[in-house]
Amino acid sequence: MNMKPPLHGASTLLALLSLSLLLLRLLLRLRLAAFRDAALSLHLLARLRLRPVHLRLPAGRDGAATTTLRVWCPSSPSSKPPLLLLHGFGGDSKWTWARNLPRLSRHFHVYAPDLVFFGASSRSSSPLRSVAFQARCAADAMRLLGVPRYDVAGISYGGFVAYRMAAAEARDAVGRVVVMTSGVAATPGEMREMAAREDRTVEEALLPKTAEGLRFLVRRSMHRPPPWMPDFVLDDFIQLMCVDQRKERAELLQELLKNGAGFDPLPVLTQETLIIWGDKDRVFPVDLGYRLQRHLGGKTRLEIVKDAGHALQLEGADHVNKFIKSFLLDERIGPGVAVAQK
Repeated sequence: MNMKPPLHGASTLLALLSLSLLLLRLLLRLRLAAFRDAALSLHLLARLRLRPVHLRLPAGRDGAATTTLRVWCPSSPSSKPPLLLLHGFGGDSKWTWARNLPRLSRHFHVYAPDLVFFGASSRSSSPLRSVAFQARCAADAMRLLGVPRYDVAGISYGGFVAYRMAAAEARDAVGRVVVMTSGVAATPGEMREMAAREDRTVEEALLPKTAEGLRFLVRRSMHRPPPWMPDFVLDDFIQLMCVDQRKERAELLQELLKNGAGFDPLPVLTQETLIIWGDKDRVFPVDLGYRLQRHLGGKTRLEIVKDAGHALQLEGADHVNKFIKSFLLDERIGPGVAVAQK
């Protein structure tokens, strides 16, 4: 099933006009986070030629469950290699990859889904909350979109899902793998210990309800956080990203702390793998990147970005884009460890 009609016609023009009017209304009301969200959608549609596709996925073993997934897809066919991007807990696909999509879409046929229970449209009636469930949903979406073979890149929670896809749910479809700042190599017990050392619960840290909580998360995730984060902007972001489906995302976190990627022991991937980490990551320390490289062995390369934290795709966007392009387009120099200066 191929769902890639060209981006033209009255429906596209109407969508662009509606987004433009929405931007004006939000700006006048000082809804800056909502304004940014609409602006990102407009940029993806008009400049990057990506469009949102809403997919109803096939029922799994639970039979009666209904799952829908929104995926930002190329609007027309091309000869570029397909690349699946999987976000973490910090936002949906638009916000996570805002500094990466413009560059990566020049070289790749990019697919960026909102994982289940993230964004406004990715929902499920299934009781499942495992990484395996997320991996199956992403793999089913790519099959429905008619993409039989692709590379995958995931950051943080998305890195767990990417690893799981490469090892199990989409093993025969995934070519190369990029894992960014993801604690895949940590045992569930180690992740629970890391969470217990914080002065707040993991739900409070990653699903903030207050401006102070979101400010803590931004400062925890970035080595150089924005110097000015007014409450009204943070509160607007919380309403946009952290309220809807909060219960389900909290259950995803608890399942992750309990079972990790769902493997015991963690399998060694057969695919060539690139690991990217920020040397100032305070969520998953860089030692976990070195451990994952040792676990995967000779078909793996580890890139360390200096002076970058957990939100690596934002703080080190230029390096991340360069590393992904180089690795996936066969311009890299081989396995090993490299340190990229900021």
